[in-house]
Amino acid sequence: MILETLVVGPLATNCYLIACPQTKEGAVIDPGAEGQRILALAAQVGVKIRYIINTHGHIDHCGANGEIKEATGAEILIHRADAPYLTDASKNLLIFTGGQGGSPPADRTLEEGDIVHVGKISLEVIHTPGHTPGGICLKGEGVVFTGDTLFAGSIGRTDFPGGSFKQLIDSVKEKLFCLPEDLVIYPGHGPSSTIGAEKTDNPFF
Repeated sequence: MILETLVVGPLATNCYLIACPQTKEGAVIDPGAEGQRILALAAQVGVKIRYIINTHGHIDHCGANGEIKEATGAEILIHRADAPYLTDASKNLLIFTGGQGGSPPADRTLEEGDIVHVGKISLEVIHTPGHTPGGICLKGEGVVFTGDTLFAGSIGRTDFPGGSFKQLIDSVKEKLFCLPEDLVIYPGHGPSSTIGAEKTDNPFF
């Protein structure tokens, strides 16, 4: 898998560009801002962006959706429960950016167990509500993109509209901690980790 990371926007969101080495078809996970930087990176590595995948609907994870979609024609994918967040400023926290940004609506919604095929790469959708009702993680070969569900040494906030601390803890315990311990975690903010390290050292568990 081709995997590139860009830290974008004022909240230092991790945006991931992934692609199939054989077909050069790619996806952008959580393009929160700085769409031109993301597009330039895709051009540099020779990747055609087919999908824009949002792990949830907060503006720091979807703010560049429109810019990338306009340039590439990529489809916007998000869990069904968070699809309304993309176009609702009271839910996506756009009000905290002064109304700048926003996203077009989803082209397709995702559910637990769906598989997104990016060239010869398969990403499995794991529904992990808690940070938002439609928060998801994306599991690939040897990796899992955890959005704002699980961080290195921490978890996502649950005090925004639609958040639930109990749901988030249950999501991590029941959906993520049953995965192989050597699986590398790529979170929505901060450094990478592994499932095993978080099971052992994360103070919330």
